[in-house]
Amino acid sequence: MRLHRCFAAGLIGLASLASAHAVPVLLISIDGLRPADVLQAEQRGLHLPNLRRFLSEGSYATDVRGVLPTLTYPSHTTLLTGVSPDKHGIAGNLTFDPANKNQQGWAWYASDIHVPTLWDAAHAAGLSTANVHWPVSVGAQVDWNLPQIWRTGLPDDRKLLAALATPGLLPPLEKELGPYADGIDETLAGDENRTRFAVKLLEERRPAFMTAYLASLDHEQHASGPDTPEARRTLERIDALVGEMVGAARRVHPDGVVAVVSDHGFAPVQEDVNLYAPFIKAGLVTVKDGAVTDWQAMPWNDGGSAAIVLREPGNAAVAQKVQALLEQLRGDPAYGFERVLDHAQLTAQGGTAQASWFVLFKPGYEMGIKPDAPLPSASHYRGMHGYDPAWPQMRATFLIEGKGVPAGRNLGAIDMRDIAPTLAKSLGVTLPEAQGKPLFSP
Repeated sequence: MRLHRCFAAGLIGLASLASAHAVPVLLISIDGLRPADVLQAEQRGLHLPNLRRFLSEGSYATDVRGVLPTLTYPSHTTLLTGVSPDKHGIAGNLTFDPANKNQQGWAWYASDIHVPTLWDAAHAAGLSTANVHWPVSVGAQVDWNLPQIWRTGLPDDRKLLAALATPGLLPPLEKELGPYADGIDETLAGDENRTRFAVKLLEERRPAFMTAYLASLDHEQHASGPDTPEARRTLERIDALVGEMVGAARRVHPDGVVAVVSDHGFAPVQEDVNLYAPFIKAGLVTVKDGAVTDWQAMPWNDGGSAAIVLREPGNAAVAQKVQALLEQLRGDPAYGFERVLDHAQLTAQGGTAQASWFVLFKPGYEMGIKPDAPLPSASHYRGMHGYDPAWPQMRATFLIEGKGVPAGRNLGAIDMRDIAPTLAKSLGVTLPEAQGKPLFSP
């Protein structure tokens, strides 16, 4: 990773801080896993023996308050850094691209992270690292890296992933396990495939710190909604995949630590909000032949919320015009605004300073993706996140067990920024920039 000079020297010094009693850590993310799915599994009719085992053998949070916005990429970067998006720099899933020149490019690149990650801290301490499909991992300082990236879903994507993975890592794995899943594949079959590769990396490389990401629960909850039979079946299968990875981790590191996290919760959604149209009508965005040719202010889609970015933040006339437009839209129930945060309120909650306002939608509403869609429109998804992190429905999951972890301890409600420092403590490293604190001492 290209590190800022202000902390590069500090990272080098982390090697001397690593504890002689460092404990290997496996970090598994289940995108979209809600706390109650595990804590109330029996009441919900869910069979999750592997996830439920953490409740008795390890420690767990009743809920994790996430970041603004409650999206995958900002959240996963917080999980590795212990800081909010305004500090780590990953402000959304998609890069801000008002003219769509980047063709729906996501925030794939670890070079965009502005603070040290757990990967960096482990590397500086001389610990080996591995990764399977964690968001924002392209170019990360990881010894054995299968990063998350895709473009079109066509065969060239496989060449791209192979080129960006650790040189020489993928061919022997594929020779034994078959083709690695396409980056764009978020299905249960994709998770099953990547789990086989994660298990093999654990067994053969024995990394001291490994990250692994499972996408299919999020994918299914977007498609069919939370609490649907399809989502439940997906989660029960994911529980088995977690069991496979935990089993491999225990075989190679019997005294290691395993943590399971998620990035956000989920809520049902019914209405798409075309937030582009009023900006176009107000002359703040210029469109010709379906393409943006000029803009003064643009919404940045975050699902259950939207950042509003000014091209010239110091232009008082444009800012006043946008402020008046947002006030008008907030008064129209068709737009489903719950709240509009100004710049100071946004940054105070750890949101990106790149935006001047931040729109939070009401339950049931999401930002649409088509600038010519009518209002109202039926939602293109059945489930969504990205809403206010204060909502109970947006709370995430934290489970942890292993050496130094108290058994059967309820950690209560925690801040997502506390997770990375907690894992760093087990690894015997530190994260000097972290805003959170360790939840217990191993």
